[in-house]
Amino acid sequence: MSLTKRILLAMVLGVATGVLIHLIAPSEEHFLRAWLARGLFDGIGQVFIRSLTLLVVPLVFVSLVCGSASLGGHSRMGAMAGKTVALYLATTAVAITLALGIGQLVKPGEGIDMPGEVENFSPTEKPSIKDTLVNVFPSNPVEAMAEGSMLQIIVFALLLGLAISQSEHKASRYMQEFFNHLNTVVLKLVMILMHLAPYGVFCLLAKLFADLGWQAIADLALYFCTLLFVLLLHGLGTYTLLLKFLGRLSPRIFLRKMWPVMVFGFSTASSNATIPVTLRTVEKDLGVDNRVASFSVPLGATINMDGTAIMQGVATAFIAQVYAIDISLMGYLMVVLTATLASIGTAGVPGVGMITLAMVLQQAGLPVEGVALIIGVDRLLDMVRTAVNVTGDAMVSTVVANSEGMLDRKQFERPLESDNT
Repeated sequence: MSLTKRILLAMVLGVATGVLIHLIAPSEEHFLRAWLARGLFDGIGQVFIRSLTLLVVPLVFVSLVCGSASLGGHSRMGAMAGKTVALYLATTAVAITLALGIGQLVKPGEGIDMPGEVENFSPTEKPSIKDTLVNVFPSNPVEAMAEGSMLQIIVFALLLGLAISQSEHKASRYMQEFFNHLNTVVLKLVMILMHLAPYGVFCLLAKLFADLGWQAIADLALYFCTLLFVLLLHGLGTYTLLLKFLGRLSPRIFLRKMWPVMVFGFSTASSNATIPVTLRTVEKDLGVDNRVASFSVPLGATINMDGTAIMQGVATAFIAQVYAIDISLMGYLMVVLTATLASIGTAGVPGVGMITLAMVLQQAGLPVEGVALIIGVDRLLDMVRTAVNVTGDAMVSTVVANSEGMLDRKQFERPLESDNT
């Protein structure tokens, strides 16, 4: 059985086990939920996520140094970076616009009784645009790696790689060889951990559904279905259209090869944790040159939060309708702008969308406490959002590589082997 099939089987068994525990043990103090779900399953799931996260910094740093060093002094790094960032921001703006439009059309918040008391949700302070731009540049690269500040790591790796490529000393060749060998070792470590993925996925989903059950989804069915529809529309519609018209590439082949990555992103709910799998698939299966993939995929996991932007758009419309607050056209335009800018530098970890949603609600003049209305089903929707995010990362990488002549079209069109991840 291929790794993808084993992960899918683990997902089904994890959901079934979690729902069964929720039915048998409705009380949180029951030993099945307290010891098995929140103890054993949660522990194994967290170890799995930590193991993946462990690889993110070395993989991004080493791969990006290799890519930028191989570009050389006559590189197209500036043009490639410009296209990548522009595409990421454009797809995010399209995503939030779609979400607001369909949210206004469907009106998922109308007719929902306001709860007497809502849980307090304390948002973090919104950083200014100046602070966001300044924080892209590291003052201490070691500190940036220790804290997992992806944009700062990307900047340092780019500078180091370009310095290696432009150095005339013979040591620069040895440095390139060292990083290439190190990259091979890190990718091998990725593959070792991938074989443990089904066990981690099973434990993560079993714990999630043991806590949620199905009732949380039923209570917010219209909101849940609206958000799910927009996510699928953007992931299967917007991305495939861009791939077809900008890259002249087959969306069917792209989606077939990205399916394992989408499954993995769904199960981990973390764009950062999925970086190793995304990067490997983009390079090995889609035929994107490492010089493009090593830059665009880590950057996408940091700034390309289309799924999160969609959630913010639908949630903003939903919360405004529940509280019966009318938002003007200018208010919605500010939501689009805020949500797009908020995606820059947002950590690709589970649940971060709730923090950025608080910023968007403040900008729109809506009560931040409204976050508590949707927080119950957000963990499950966060998994779908992550699948959309990683698909967008791969789509932009493929389109940019194709425009720069760095896409192996024969490799892109080559069918997957049966044992491929």
